[in-house]
Amino acid sequence: MSRTYRPHPTPSFTMAPSLEDVEAIAAEAMATIPETFRQHVGNVHVHVDDFPSEEIEKAMELESPFDLLGLYQGVSLAEKSSAHVANDIDRIFLYRRPILDYWAESGEDLTHIVRHVLIHEIGHHFGLSDADMEAIEAQAEADPGGAPRSP
Repeated sequence: MSRTYRPHPTPSFTMAPSLEDVEAIAAEAMATIPETFRQHVGNVHVHVDDFPSEEIEKAMELESPFDLLGLYQGVSLAEKSSAHVANDIDRIFLYRRPILDYWAESGEDLTHIVRHVLIHEIGHHFGLSDADMEAIEAQAEADPGGAPRSP
């Protein structure tokens, strides 16, 4: 039985959501991902930081720390083999301040934004590129009913 995602409205905040608030939103978003996918991300740790580290900023040649909403660090499932020895844990970073900045500018629901960024980074864990995910999103927007296309 598949679960349909029904976004919960963003809680009303009188102050900017804290790191813990964004972590709670991310945990709720993770729980909405179908089990067939979630079972493959159980070992991926989700961290919420205010901004990417200076090392990440330099390595990704960011013009501003606000340019990055999230990041997957690890070896994607597509690159792992049975002989793969993990040297480090797979991680997804969500960056609170850039997410909040995007939220304020776009007017979109914060829960939707956090879920979207989290799913995007999970896509990288599965080995999808940004171009792959953009194509999937474009197809989903073109066919919102999700009905299979006839050959």
